[in-house]
Amino acid sequence: MNKYKKLSLVMAAMAITASSALATPDDGTMQDSFVLPSNAQATMTPVATNRYGLDFTKAAESTINSVVSIKSFATPRQSQFYGGDFVDPFEFFFGPGFGGGQQRKQKQQQQQKKSEPQATGSGSGVIISEDGYIVTNNHVIDGAEKLEVTLNDNRKFNARVIGTDPNTDIALLKISATKLSPITFGNSDNVKVGEWVLAVGNPFGLNSTVTAGIVSAKARGVNKGNNVGIESFIQHDAAVNPGNSGGALVNIDGELIGINTMIYSNTGNYAGHSFAIPSAVVNKIVTDIKQYGSVQRAVLGVQFTELDADKAKDENITATTEGIYVNKVNDLSAAKEAGIKEGDVIVGLNGATVKNGGQMLEEMSKLRPGDKATIKYIRDNKVKTTTVTFKNDQGTTNITKSSDFTSLGCAFLSLTAEEKEELGVSNGVKVTGLKDGKFKAAGINNGFVITDINNIRVSNQDEVEDIYNAIMRDKESDKVMFITGIKTNGKKTYIAVDLADPE
Repeated sequence: MNKYKKLSLVMAAMAITASSALATPDDGTMQDSFVLPSNAQATMTPVATNRYGLDFTKAAESTINSVVSIKSFATPRQSQFYGGDFVDPFEFFFGPGFGGGQQRKQKQQQQQKKSEPQATGSGSGVIISEDGYIVTNNHVIDGAEKLEVTLNDNRKFNARVIGTDPNTDIALLKISATKLSPITFGNSDNVKVGEWVLAVGNPFGLNSTVTAGIVSAKARGVNKGNNVGIESFIQHDAAVNPGNSGGALVNIDGELIGINTMIYSNTGNYAGHSFAIPSAVVNKIVTDIKQYGSVQRAVLGVQFTELDADKAKDENITATTEGIYVNKVNDLSAAKEAGIKEGDVIVGLNGATVKNGGQMLEEMSKLRPGDKATIKYIRDNKVKTTTVTFKNDQGTTNITKSSDFTSLGCAFLSLTAEEKEELGVSNGVKVTGLKDGKFKAAGINNGFVITDINNIRVSNQDEVEDIYNAIMRDKESDKVMFITGIKTNGKKTYIAVDLADPE
């Protein structure tokens, strides 16, 4: 996963027994899950009818055609004992048919067939526009070389990835189709604990499965791993299993209120606790990806812990026992400019109540750099308010747009054997087709030969692009290419290319 900077917020992670991502590997096994001992016995329980007399058919019928199955494909890595140029000594001396050459050829042919992309897992997705945009979980499509989307009417399409956000586990896909059945977005802010919900997806490869339950909690924080911070989920008890990842959580009116992404389980299968990303967060993430090419994150610039009764007593706080206790305010941050101080307790943001870190993060996830919001806080046991203008992770209020590889403004040709010999190098690429872009702005000309970028040797355009993408994905490093190269006059030189978008 990409290394996104935390929102400069520090909070204790919830301790959980197990949490499982819900993509299903193609071989039917469960990933990232804990399994019961082999002597554990499975039981079957009859499905209960809805004793409250509610009718879920409207919600099911209005959403089932909006949920798709997503299958991912990747090429398995192969290792061969013999290289392609190996000559069997028995065949060399005695002719074809002696030794093991024929068997090796057959094995290599079989390996070539196996090296084609194979199905590696499956999940679900939700159609959000008539022209083929689909939202799913990032972990459903992560690492895939090919994505196959199957609609509820069994039509199949290849999908391309428009953008991803590993930090919220959201991915946006696109298929070449029209007149689809997009789901209707609901407002997850209005969801109430105890409200009936339906989960629609493809558990265990069983397409178009609908299960019912209620909302168990809101703004639930769950630590998904070392690379992902605390998130804010809708917790519910509609049955969700591997394969449901990326599927829809809808209300009784069939409106999307969340994207199912995780379960809490000791077995890897449903155990009564499921988690969905709120639709308000999904909508904002998808909008950012479509409009800016990357997710825009608002940064407040404080370090905090959740307030509880013990902390309130220690700090002599009598006005509340809930909220966000500010431990530190970062210099030049949005919080400092708004007048927030250490010891303040944030209890409201953007008109919403803030009782814990999950609620704080959910509200922050809806905002962008440059947005203004009202913060309600307690200081000296008195309620106060202030207006804050949020910044980005670089300390400015600018929207950060994602540049693509074409912004370099050139192409790269691999060096021929003759060119390598003439230059005295073993690798390199030559700049060609130069036009206005970041390379031209850095003073690079056509014919310039690049041997290393950020101390990594390059031999073709794909390697240059891989390095570029790695730089742009890394939120903790400067967006700079440090290039070692050779000018057209044969002189070795070093050039720094600034990849950051202009302020």
